[in-house]
Amino acid sequence: MDGVADRIFISHTGKDRAWAEWARWHLEKAGYATELDSVDWAPGTNFMEAMNTALRRDNPLLVLLSATYLNPERPNTDHWTTRLAQRRNDPDAKLIPLRVENVDLHDGLWAPIVIPSLFDLDPDQAVVLLLDAVRQVIESAPATARSAVPPAFPGRTAPSAPADGPRPPGSMPAVWNLPRRNPGFTGRDDMLNRLHDTLSNGRPVAVQALHGMGGVGKTQLALEYGHRFAGEYDLVWWIPSEQPELIGDHLAALAEKLRLVPAGTATPDAVEALRDHLRQSGRWLLLFDNVEAREDLSPWLPVGPGHLLITSRNPNWIGIADAVDVNVFARSESVELLRTHLPRITDHDADLLAEALGDLPLAVGQAVDLLAETSTPVKDYLDDLAVHTAELMGEGRPPVGYPVPLAATVALTADRLCATDPAAGHLLYLCARFGPEPIPADLFTARPDLLPEPLGTIAGKPMAFRRIEAQLGRYGLARLTDTGLILHRLVQAVLRDTDPDPAGHRDTAERLLVAARPDDGTHPQWWTRWSVLLPHILAADPATTDSHSLRDTTNSAVWHLIARGDAGTALPLAEHLRHSWSRRYGPDDQATLSISEILANIHNELGNYQKAHDLSQDSLARERRLHGDDHPRTLTAATNLANDLYRLGNFEQARALDEDTLTRRRRTLGDDHRDTLASAGNLADDLRRLGEHERAWRLDEDALARRQRILGDDHPDTLMSASNLAVDLRQLGQHERARQLDEDTLTRRQRILGDDHPHTLRSANNLAIDLRQLGQHERARQLSEDALTRRQRILGDDHPDTRRSAHDLANTLDALGRPNEAEELRKRFGRRL
Repeated sequence: MDGVADRIFISHTGKDRAWAEWARWHLEKAGYATELDSVDWAPGTNFMEAMNTALRRDNPLLVLLSATYLNPERPNTDHWTTRLAQRRNDPDAKLIPLRVENVDLHDGLWAPIVIPSLFDLDPDQAVVLLLDAVRQVIESAPATARSAVPPAFPGRTAPSAPADGPRPPGSMPAVWNLPRRNPGFTGRDDMLNRLHDTLSNGRPVAVQALHGMGGVGKTQLALEYGHRFAGEYDLVWWIPSEQPELIGDHLAALAEKLRLVPAGTATPDAVEALRDHLRQSGRWLLLFDNVEAREDLSPWLPVGPGHLLITSRNPNWIGIADAVDVNVFARSESVELLRTHLPRITDHDADLLAEALGDLPLAVGQAVDLLAETSTPVKDYLDDLAVHTAELMGEGRPPVGYPVPLAATVALTADRLCATDPAAGHLLYLCARFGPEPIPADLFTARPDLLPEPLGTIAGKPMAFRRIEAQLGRYGLARLTDTGLILHRLVQAVLRDTDPDPAGHRDTAERLLVAARPDDGTHPQWWTRWSVLLPHILAADPATTDSHSLRDTTNSAVWHLIARGDAGTALPLAEHLRHSWSRRYGPDDQATLSISEILANIHNELGNYQKAHDLSQDSLARERRLHGDDHPRTLTAATNLANDLYRLGNFEQARALDEDTLTRRRRTLGDDHRDTLASAGNLADDLRRLGEHERAWRLDEDALARRQRILGDDHPDTLMSASNLAVDLRQLGQHERARQLDEDTLTRRQRILGDDHPHTLRSANNLAIDLRQLGQHERARQLSEDALTRRQRILGDDHPDTRRSAHDLANTLDALGRPNEAEELRKRFGRRL
């Protein structure tokens, strides 16, 4: 049985890994060749492809059936069930199903056949049943046996086996003190199996430290590992370690349990005897729970061929253990837990709830308990959570396996941090005012003068500040990443609700954000910085702030979204801010007027020209009344209204307004000012539509030369002038010059703005028109088709730019002699052209 086709493939779920390894050992010992993913597939193997390949082969297939295996929500279940059904109905398929859990098989694929059960059997009976089931399918039994290190039977508890043979499957060690297993434990199968692989990789000392914030389930993960893989050990011992002075006593108790020393032996002597024993023994697992720091544990760690598992909030285990970051649930795990305990919850509500709780296991568990007890609708719970986070996260009993609710966990830990390190405490409460994304360190270190003492002094010293950040990680209140501290959203909400100085910390956070504001929202060089700051600006709740500077900074952040071509994202944000500020500060407030003008620009980008016009008309009237005709704000409002008139086809009205604005800007700002050059370009657009191509060309050529000199060749404003000038050249019949300029502009825009930016697609469309004029129809078609596809995906079929792309592509298809395709395109977009 050396060929791949003869190997018994063992199909199982991650949760049943111990069963799979037990079955593999006994089959290999009996001489059967096997294939098990966790053993035989190389790291990096595409699991789905390998599984599908294995199921398509006609080799024997051992299926270990459990509730998890039969769960219809399991990934790729439909496909695998189809494959298994094909084998099930094929008498020559060599299918070997066995139950490893008490699951109901009366319905579905497995209902018509008798399936033996491995669980709740004596160990020897289970082995006999396994081998008999295989022999009934595989007629010729192997002649020789293979050797392997025996895993344990994953079934019920049984006495230990002789030392020269495998332990009975499912037997618990004779020396064992693990707390009760959490029956509601959900998910984490991949992490548990990776942990098992790492601990079992044959190194002389295997030490893993599970670290993460409070509430992510580190203790529950360690406890589940101890129970799930207990059969592989002869000794499993749980050591509470939050009080380092008691660790020695717990180890001494283990030494007495092992009868290494008589009762009452001094702790140092008992621990030394235990060390000697473990150094010479194998198959032991010690679990140190809730260790605060590596220095608390290092004096007590034994050495030897056993396994050590540590849980801690502290991520620093250099020199002691391999650190394993335990993060929040995957969304699928949160939803699985919610649906398991709240059977009537919908998928949509489960997803909303998991999102609001940030997939934090403790918070999800608390929500399950409260919703199950009170039958509160999910919407009501979410509404209450948004307003009273600390109160809601502090109610009721904590879920099984957690000592206290989330609010108490956060509050107690924050109090300890503040008492130990006041500077770290200030940093913690400031971070609570920002978003649940990485908080850049330079937000604090660039302006230490804005920070309260002693944090301000420390922030001026880079290494000292890094140590303060590490304190937040050590206490499990934040995660340290290369891009900054990350606090979970619920931790932040609890801290805000319990902040001892809410007004002071909010004011400081707002001033830090204003100070960090980039110079320009439109230039691509600042877009990355704006993207980093935007979630923190929004978390500071600019809709309710009294800081005009923060509102102005927020407007610039929204404007950057438009500049980078993300008007769809900017729309609901701008609408919310305009509504809130209008109600709070009035429609004449400068920030309100600014966001109104920004909102008009967003509507223009999205093709909502009449909405943009109405907003701009109102803003211009207010700016004129407040500031007069020549004020820069008034002239900006006039420019916006002229753009709206242009897009609505009122070219003469747009020309008159743009001409007046250009004259005023030249007089008040000068010929080279950025706003003056923008007005010159707008007026050229109007003139071009009115047939005054020569004058439009002169304006655009002058604007391009000035922008190249002032801003450089690659600035988005320069590229706008270049694009406009190419249109003028085409209108004047200079098609080759237009093509060269459009080709260069497209290349620069692709490099600077990206392939999907509205300006890039405009250049692609313009170049396609040039190519068509020059008879290069095939290349024009390729460009037009690509631009149309991208605009449909980004803007939708009804956007004017999409319609223009469809119109240009239809013209190109006509030129290629493909009138039927052109007609089909016109039929599809006919009402839109």
